[in-house]
Amino acid sequence: MLATDFFHVDCAITLQRLYCLFVIEVGRRYLHILGVTANPDGPWTTQQIRNLLMDLGDRAADFRFLVRDRAGQFTESFDAVLANVGIEAVKIPPRSPRANTYAERFVLTARTEVTDRLLIFDQRHLRTVAGPRGGRGPPSSAAGGTAAAVAGQRAGGAGSRSPQSSTPRHAGTAEATRRLPRSGETRTAGT
Repeated sequence: MLATDFFHVDCAITLQRLYCLFVIEVGRRYLHILGVTANPDGPWTTQQIRNLLMDLGDRAADFRFLVRDRAGQFTESFDAVLANVGIEAVKIPPRSPRANTYAERFVLTARTEVTDRLLIFDQRHLRTVAGPRGGRGPPSSAAGGTAAAVAGQRAGGAGSRSPQSSTPRHAGTAEATRRLPRSGETRTAGT
């Protein structure tokens, strides 16, 4: 099962609101940051999900459902792209954000642990914070790591580490993939 949503960040200098689209693989606890934009419309969102499905490749067949809200950015073409690979888009009830618990929990963690503690200057800065640094190596929170990595480490408890994936991405598309620890799961350094 997949869960998707947007979260927004207001830029400190430009006062522009930026939207970050993400997808969580619920069973494996992997997070995919698909993109950041100031104007999330239907065609942009549809292209981002196409890019994610290309990145998943054959693994896309492992998923049956994608849980999403009823936002206008998720159009019929978005659902059609998913249906072409056998994934059913499940809409949560109107005015029920808690029905998409996995996505809402990540938004809460990203806000409290990262974006509430950091001033975002522009779209490029948010991409840097939300995605891997240049697509190379695992980021660390001490070295200014990514939002996904920091949020994943915080959710796992003090001293926990989550393994990082730095697969190559298409330009301007899916920017980060992270495994988020399960509730109560801790990891020792080096694992």
